[in-house]
Amino acid sequence: MELKKVKLYTLGCKVNQYETQQIAENLIKHGFSVTHDDGEADAFVVNSCTVTSESDRKTRQLVRHLKRQNGNSVVLLTGCMPQAFPEDARRLDSADIVMGNRNNSDIPARLKEYFENRQRIVDVREHLKGELFCGEPVNSFSDRTRAIIKIEDGCDRFCSYCIIPSSKGRVRSKPLSVIKCEAQTLADNGYCEVVLVGINLSAYGKDTGDSFCDAVKTVCEIPGIKRVRLGSLEPDHITDEVIDGLAQLPKLCPQFHISLQSGCNNTLKRMNRHYTAEEYYELCKKLRARFKDCTLTTDIMVGFSGESEKDFLETLSFAESVRFEKIHIFPYSLRKGTRAYDFPDKVENSVKEERASRLNDTARKIRTEFLKNQIGKTVSVLPEAKQKDGYYFGYTANYTPVKLTGDDIIVGEIINAEIYDSDSEYCYAEIKGV
Repeated sequence: MELKKVKLYTLGCKVNQYETQQIAENLIKHGFSVTHDDGEADAFVVNSCTVTSESDRKTRQLVRHLKRQNGNSVVLLTGCMPQAFPEDARRLDSADIVMGNRNNSDIPARLKEYFENRQRIVDVREHLKGELFCGEPVNSFSDRTRAIIKIEDGCDRFCSYCIIPSSKGRVRSKPLSVIKCEAQTLADNGYCEVVLVGINLSAYGKDTGDSFCDAVKTVCEIPGIKRVRLGSLEPDHITDEVIDGLAQLPKLCPQFHISLQSGCNNTLKRMNRHYTAEEYYELCKKLRARFKDCTLTTDIMVGFSGESEKDFLETLSFAESVRFEKIHIFPYSLRKGTRAYDFPDKVENSVKEERASRLNDTARKIRTEFLKNQIGKTVSVLPEAKQKDGYYFGYTANYTPVKLTGDDIIVGEIINAEIYDSDSEYCYAEIKGV
């Protein structure tokens, strides 16, 4: 078969970004090339998200657009959407090949099969209880200054609003030996910062008996890695023992994204979350006490079925009390296949949007104040790119976004800088001593 060029599209989270990189490296290994140009692509791979019904709509829209604009090219749909809803994906006839995330390693073989006989392929394999972590380690990340390592897959929590256990299966952990080799390869290829991610990251080791802290420590021990950052964590997994273990790792970035969803205990119970607002608040206090310059970020859902105005005000008050450095706010979206889909007392969309707006106003004020309080600090920044306005953009260890000025700035190399100004989105800094 002549060399075929493939363009990849990723929808969704950092786990999907990692899996797309796996797909790209696997395609190259099996004789394909990867292109960034739609016009020269012989095939498209769409790695889908299904966390909300809106995610599914975007997936369908993208698949149809690619087929309509590139009729002679092959469109392969994979990822979470076909894994969770295989019959819906089967009916999406703009996709020439439909696969699930369980067998992404077969993508090169399925593409070759289609190119040979031009017969539609549907190959979605169900996740099985007890299956092992799968997928080859990655070697690099195109056009990125930080690398991602997926160390965990799947989720056993079954939050009432969430479809993820259906799309990703149960908790599976990458062996420590594989994590070590992958981190070393990425360090050898010039990455000084890595982000550890998973579908339920802090559940790492539940299936193997290993420790989440041991996984983080394994990466921190790689000499070329200077920073280790964590993806989203579940609050009830962050025990005193875990905090003690993480506090011993100086390379760990002091930024914790801990999923909240609601600051109201009634709502948390309906969501089937495994903690109370009071327990979450105590965890925040412990983290800020143990990690210097610690920042806390979170996700909050508004308008969950049954959420009253009083419930929402409890969440608003909770956010003000914790003073999160950043909040990802989103209105609840009905999700077919979840228990909450049939819950009574649904909240009107207009009310959801209004609550999201009020919470966003509060979050913006807190964040602006936080950024202002960084003025005068000397921080380490990893420059990611030079922007059109002449600044270099990067993040500090605690994930403060910084625009940099100064000589001898090298993208991908950590430097020290002094923050001299801020606005509602960024801090502004210059190289220390300039």
